Amino acid sequence: MKTRSLVGLGTVAALVAALGGCGDTSGSGASGAPVVGVDYPRSDTDFWNSYIKYTPEFAKELGLDLKTTNSQNDVAKLTANAQTFISQGVKGVAMAPQDTAAIAPTLEQLAAKKIPVVTVDTRPDSGDVYMVVRADNRAYGEKACRFLGAKLAGKGAVVMLQGDLASINGRDRTEAFNDCMKADYPGITVYGEATNWDGAVAAQKLQTDLTAHPEIRGVYMQSSFALAGTLQVLKQKDLLVGPQDPKHVFVVSNDGIPEELRNIAEGHVDATVSQPADLYAKYALQYLKAAIDGKTFSPGKTDHDSTIVQVRDGLLEDQLSAPLVTADGGTYDGVTSVKNDDKSLWGNKL
Repeated sequence: MKTRSLVGLGTVAALVAALGGCGDTSGSGASGAPVVGVDYPRSDTDFWNSYIKYTPEFAKELGLDLKTTNSQNDVAKLTANAQTFISQGVKGVAMAPQDTAAIAPTLEQLAAKKIPVVTVDTRPDSGDVYMVVRADNRAYGEKACRFLGAKLAGKGAVVMLQGDLASINGRDRTEAFNDCMKADYPGITVYGEATNWDGAVAAQKLQTDLTAHPEIRGVYMQSSFALAGTLQVLKQKDLLVGPQDPKHVFVVSNDGIPEELRNIAEGHVDATVSQPADLYAKYALQYLKAAIDGKTFSPGKTDHDSTIVQVRDGLLEDQLSAPLVTADGGTYDGVTSVKNDDKSLWGNKL
């Protein structure tokens, strides 16, 4: 098949919307626009609430009729929601399965109905989807490692508040951080703590680690789910001090939510990796529209500053840009960063 880029999808979508009253309207909304389903994985974090905000805006822009559900971090609910979408006759589904091992049967059901699937933020461990829209999560872990390694001059100890290791994201970030520390900063001890993306669990384990290991001078939170609890624990320990204070604990997060950016400006958080909630919504829907239009893609550079890679036979992943964000926009052990007030960051657009 001929490979096409995403250039012009907005024009195609506008034409489809304009001609919506013509022809077969099976799987179309009242206006004749294609109906697609989007399952939101959760609504208890600022990052995913931002994704939820952006999704209908881009659906309207692309001329898509949107059906939505929320699986609340529960794969059984996601399976049930997929059945709902099938019964509604959707032409495509976007989802962000948090348990990337357990989603395979649901993908098989959708494939049997010839309903294309785009996964957002996560990649299924098995099973095929039309496209994965994600950033390079191993790069998240490595960027956090290099920032902390540089700030601690290769010595001391850090806590890594892991996500869920049932998720490819949790595994990628954990493995990359550990691999980087072992190879480049062997003088830094890493205390890895499984949290299942639960902020209360993360805070409790950080509290325990800081009590048992007073030499800890760094925290890597694998997403902003742990932000409030981490700052509260540091405050209780009289460690929530500016970066010039010898007691300062360097904190790195992953997400790029507005609260993280504000805390970087205030000196409470030192860095984050901005994963693009807006672009996740935009390109998930653009790829669904492309699937409905019968387009195909190949590995290589895109027209939106990303790279499509083949992660296994038949599975492509569009790895969107996710920069390291710091207060000074400096370079840390070879990793460049952007300043926290950079207007290009989605967290500064809300």
